[in-house]
Amino acid sequence: MAYFTIKKQDGIAIVTLDQANSPVNVLSATMLNDFEKLMNTIEEDKETTAAILYSAKPDCWVAGADIKEFMQMESSEEAGNLSRSGNKLLTRLSKLSKPVIAAINGATLGGGLELAMACHYRIASTDKKTVFGLPEIKLGLLPGGGGTQRSVKLVGLRNGLDMLLTGKNVYPFKAKKIGLIDELIHKEGLLEAAIKVAKNGFKRKPRKKGMLDKVLEGTPFGRNFVLKKARETVTRKTRGNYPSPLKIIDAVEIGLDNGLQAGLEAESAGFAYLHGTEACKNLIGLFLAMQDNKKLNSNAKTHQVDNIAMIGAGFMGAGITEVSIKAGYEVTLKDINLKGLGSALKTIWSDFDKLVKRKAMGYVERDTLMSKITTTVNDSDLKHAELVIEAVFEDTGLKQKILSGVEKNCSASTIFATNTSSLPIADIASKAKKPENVIGMHYFSPVPKMPLLEIIVTDKTSARAKAIATNVGLDQGKTVVVVKDGPGFYTTRILSALTHEAIQVLKLGASVESIDSAMKDWGFPVGPLSLLDEVGIDVAAHIARGNLGEMFKDRGIEEDDTVEKLSNAKLFGRKSSKGFYLYPKKGRKTVNKDIYQYFGGEERKQLDKTKIQNQIGLAMVNEALLCHQEGIISSAADGDLAAILGLGFPPFTGGPFSYVNAQGADRILATLNELNEEFGVRFTPAKLLEKHAKSGKDIV
Repeated sequence: MAYFTIKKQDGIAIVTLDQANSPVNVLSATMLNDFEKLMNTIEEDKETTAAILYSAKPDCWVAGADIKEFMQMESSEEAGNLSRSGNKLLTRLSKLSKPVIAAINGATLGGGLELAMACHYRIASTDKKTVFGLPEIKLGLLPGGGGTQRSVKLVGLRNGLDMLLTGKNVYPFKAKKIGLIDELIHKEGLLEAAIKVAKNGFKRKPRKKGMLDKVLEGTPFGRNFVLKKARETVTRKTRGNYPSPLKIIDAVEIGLDNGLQAGLEAESAGFAYLHGTEACKNLIGLFLAMQDNKKLNSNAKTHQVDNIAMIGAGFMGAGITEVSIKAGYEVTLKDINLKGLGSALKTIWSDFDKLVKRKAMGYVERDTLMSKITTTVNDSDLKHAELVIEAVFEDTGLKQKILSGVEKNCSASTIFATNTSSLPIADIASKAKKPENVIGMHYFSPVPKMPLLEIIVTDKTSARAKAIATNVGLDQGKTVVVVKDGPGFYTTRILSALTHEAIQVLKLGASVESIDSAMKDWGFPVGPLSLLDEVGIDVAAHIARGNLGEMFKDRGIEEDDTVEKLSNAKLFGRKSSKGFYLYPKKGRKTVNKDIYQYFGGEERKQLDKTKIQNQIGLAMVNEALLCHQEGIISSAADGDLAAILGLGFPPFTGGPFSYVNAQGADRILATLNELNEEFGVRFTPAKLLEKHAKSGKDIV
């Protein structure tokens, strides 16, 4: 049993999980075989009265299943059989005559949590690395080891569905409160506490139920109501693009109505079905690409910094500071006035305090992190900074002025990173003494939540600057995509193509809601006009006035000043409470019908949904292809990651390049040619697309 070692102590089998040559423990076919032998050993040994499952990994109990092994399965039948085998094994564990205690420290996710739930008692550490979750839905799957059944039994229907349908992390104190964990203790006393329970026995305390839970979970009517509402919510949010949520609800319902074994069989059947879906394939591909991204972008330890200076204490500056101190960096935060600094500190404190209230962070950790920030209004206080990041207003002259001040006050080796969504880095660096030290770090808002960092390099940017920026981004927990300098870089450029075309469809007579609804049906989390309101129509107008607008003009695309007119009319979007939608202080947003005066009048037409989706969606896809063709991005994988993580391109498609590969380059080319004939040069297909349509090979 290479996966386990057993040590006997007073009749208790202390089983240590320690997968060789791996930083984490994962479930695999080999591990399951070993586990069956382990249970035989425990049952057959008459001297063993109880067993403890304990991990030797410092930050992990069991992190989940081996995804790569899952992807190598040749058929869905094989996936279903694996689930059935796992369920048979875990059912045996749950019915073992000798109690098995899970002593948990570190990440316990997916199949790892399913293993823990099959044990008879669960003790967990309060360590910040300890976290629980069933994230299979994020991979287009459902938990295939009893997770749909045992989670609901342990934590109740509403809490169980919340875990299953969001895949979110549950931290120790919340896990104890909802009944997922029986006991909490400091990690130093974990094993000792588990031994004590194994020796003295235990009696699990039933989960406390409020009156609402008793009504909703204790009666068939209540359960049916909860499941019906869950289905309605899932259908509204997924719009039919993600099959896994409904399969999860089906398995839960079958288990509640017909018992555990029926629920487990429904789970295994659903697991097999989902294995064969394109959504599952693409979501797992996205997950693996994110993992590979972190490995490929890892640089030598020589390209590390210990401290960062942050210039600009606005919303973006506060966010960058927050993720930097959480990554362990000392940050000097500079702004032109104390009011801005105070506002930034308040924002960061508020974010941390929310974690403290949820017991996902301790008071001491919060205070220690806040102590890593030094505030200042003086340029001279930045002199020791190894990396300076600025996040001020999008103005080339202002950024050049700040860069000049940094070069004057800091070391000749200090790296200067500008946070910009569209201004060419070469322009900002054009007056620099050391342009090789200048780089772009484009963060997405809100910084603590958005996973992407787009790093922009010019022809003069040094390998050292690129390595330092990349390492900092990885430390901040970001997926890092490096792109070449150019108007709009990659993400802003392809987003501009999307929003520009949404404006054109509005001019053709479509309604605001029909455009947004069509693109949400296509798979975007929000429609393009809603997104413009969120980004700020004034920001979009500013971008259109710059190099990006000039680039589109150079390609023969007719200049459109509609967004500029909307901005001049102070229709900025959500920030001004009025844009394509109206945003009342209370209640839901509604369409701003006054905006139709800029698009031919209030009378709207019913345009074909598929035509809307092709016109808007393929404009973005073709722009992504052009970026690859021009070398702005170095690979289709980078283009897919950045489009999904930064802009919300439909994740179930795998990204714009995966979408083309799945649909067929020849089919996309034919549709673009039709659009080109109808609307003109802005739909001229990328040469890269023509090449792959001819060869039939995937774009990589």
